[in-house]
Amino acid sequence: MPKPLSLTFDPIARAAELWNDRWGEVPSMAAITSIMRAHQILLAEVDSVVKPYGLTFARYEALVLLTFSKAGELPMSKIGERLMVHPTSVTNTVDRLVRAGLVTKRPNPQDGRGTLASITDRGREVCEAATRDLMAMDFGLGAYDEEECREIFALLRPLRVAARDFEE
Repeated sequence: MPKPLSLTFDPIARAAELWNDRWGEVPSMAAITSIMRAHQILLAEVDSVVKPYGLTFARYEALVLLTFSKAGELPMSKIGERLMVHPTSVTNTVDRLVRAGLVTKRPNPQDGRGTLASITDRGREVCEAATRDLMAMDFGLGAYDEEECREIFALLRPLRVAARDFEE
């Protein structure tokens, strides 16, 4: 349930006005503030949907990634690379999934120092159920139609390219 409205004005627009008065017009300030607030909103919404499954969105993403792999398993290093997170975060995420019985870990036979994470049957069930729930709420983006979602993706892509997330 959405929280009751508490402000009668847009605080980000007001901050932009005050910023402009003090330092001059800098549209990027309002843009970054809006993006950061959108991140907070979306993360809270999707986390509330996956929480009943014992997941956070980060854990959900790891499960989805494992379902995308042919064998249902990936090296921990590959998970970190694909999710673009630090190895410590991958270890923490996967260890929590292991404790929940959604993933198992074993030594990687191709790499004596590496570890493979494998999704369990229960992990697949939880992933499917959470995915249905997230799709039903449009991943928190129900305020936008399909074309607007494509536009958001296109608008943010150059930022990800500039951050060297991938080669275009």
